[in-house]
Amino acid sequence: MTEQTRPLHGLRILDFSTTIAGPHCTRLLADMGADVIKVESPGGDLMRSRPVQRSGAGTMFGQLNAGKKSIVLDLKRPEAIAAVKKLVAQVDIVLENYRPGVMKRLGLDYPELAKINPKIIYGAISGYGQTGPGAGRPAYAPVIHASTGYDMAHLFYQQGRERPDNCGIFVADYASGAYAMGAILAALHQRNVTGKGQMVDVSMFESLVGMLLGEVNRAQFDFEMPSRPMYGPVEANDGYVMLATASEKTFQDMATAAGRRDWLTDPRFEKYADRRMNWGQFVDEFEAWSKTLTVKEVVAVLEKHGVPCSPYVTVTEALKDPQVEHRGSLCTIEDSAGAFKSPAPPFRFSGSALQSGPKVASLGEDTRSVLADAGLAPGEIEALLK
Repeated sequence: MTEQTRPLHGLRILDFSTTIAGPHCTRLLADMGADVIKVESPGGDLMRSRPVQRSGAGTMFGQLNAGKKSIVLDLKRPEAIAAVKKLVAQVDIVLENYRPGVMKRLGLDYPELAKINPKIIYGAISGYGQTGPGAGRPAYAPVIHASTGYDMAHLFYQQGRERPDNCGIFVADYASGAYAMGAILAALHQRNVTGKGQMVDVSMFESLVGMLLGEVNRAQFDFEMPSRPMYGPVEANDGYVMLATASEKTFQDMATAAGRRDWLTDPRFEKYADRRMNWGQFVDEFEAWSKTLTVKEVVAVLEKHGVPCSPYVTVTEALKDPQVEHRGSLCTIEDSAGAFKSPAPPFRFSGSALQSGPKVASLGEDTRSVLADAGLAPGEIEALLK
């Protein structure tokens, strides 16, 4: 595969982002062929020290930053700021996820960088957006999960529970990173039409609120909720199965699978509105059938009739699904400690290639070459490296 076959070949990105949201965005852009230059502090992105660690190399950092170059600059030094400005003249996109105001204090905010490169697309990911009374509030994904209502909305569907869940899956980071990618590429397209760059302001708060489809609408109108949510596990005699009957056809197919076509004319379940309000009763009747079978048997019968369903599996089990190998859902990444598997992008192109990584740069390994390409003299580079 040649670089020219990837859709973003020739695009250059200066990436100041750290942790998850920004690095996830630029990892996807790198997979599509962009030349991503990751700017790290002398201590490195904090994800370098996070588990899983193998001989000093972190796989989470590798997953988020494979395929990027790494340069080290201490942005507290004026010489480093001057070097950044030389780099900005040569790139298409700048991305950062500092708290609003940090880049302005450094003299590296969008208005300043646009003076150097009017075509620059400047992406900024922050907890609550760049403006407004909440703009300065510090935030990581778990805080956003709480502040948007996401955690309480999730808790609402867990009957009999009062304490919100612990957080270990950072939905707000990945959502805002993906939204940032889409918005940046849209701004890039507009630049190709108008010749002008612009700033892209991405809010993690708004990214997550946008995922709360039912909750946002129910917050505005009176709406009666059933005593039991429609999407939840049903019990077999050795575990649980998740099934989804979002359409009338799938409900009919499920009734056929269970040998209960009488449900289709039962006044409690015949119409969606009544079925929804009586879902607890329906699950009791469904489980009278499903509890006589194993999980494997329930899934086999439901799938035979086209009902969307799945057993509950671990991530380890999910990664062994034959679909993973068929799609190439995992790619091989290499860092200083060796090779490991990482999720590949969840999209494919019919006429373009994707390539993840395969290398993870060690801290600052590209500093000399990148700064030399930007026109810094050897003495200036060595001074910055001290």
